[in-house]
Amino acid sequence: MGNTSPRLKSRLKRKKRIRKNIFGNQDRPRLSVFRSSKHIYAQIIDDTCSSTLVSASTLDKEFRENKAEGKKAEIAKAVGNLVGKRALDKGIKKVVLDRNGFLYHGRIKALSDGAREAGLNF
Repeated sequence: MGNTSPRLKSRLKRKKRIRKNIFGNQDRPRLSVFRSSKHIYAQIIDDTCSSTLVSASTLDKEFRENKAEGKKAEIAKAVGNLVGKRALDKGIKKVVLDRNGFLYHGRIKALSDGAREAGLNF
């Protein structure tokens, strides 16, 4: 990992530990969440065929047109709503949350709450 920060190293260790137990299939695909300092991304992934079924982020054209404003947690909740609606359009109702080594707190929790409000179960 070379010159990687200790924070990133510890997150990647947590990610490995989590991903050992989480696997998305056709019945319950995996909702993978990644957050950077400015943006948040969510993908629903079927690990059996290694394909992304649905995705949403703060960089989406549809999301930028609606201009969700406010704190980062409120924006994350809007992204969760968007990914939840897109998943329901594809017929996906149950997912497994993959928090990618991030703590279930703040923006990650807000995104999952938004997805639950849209109708996803996990």
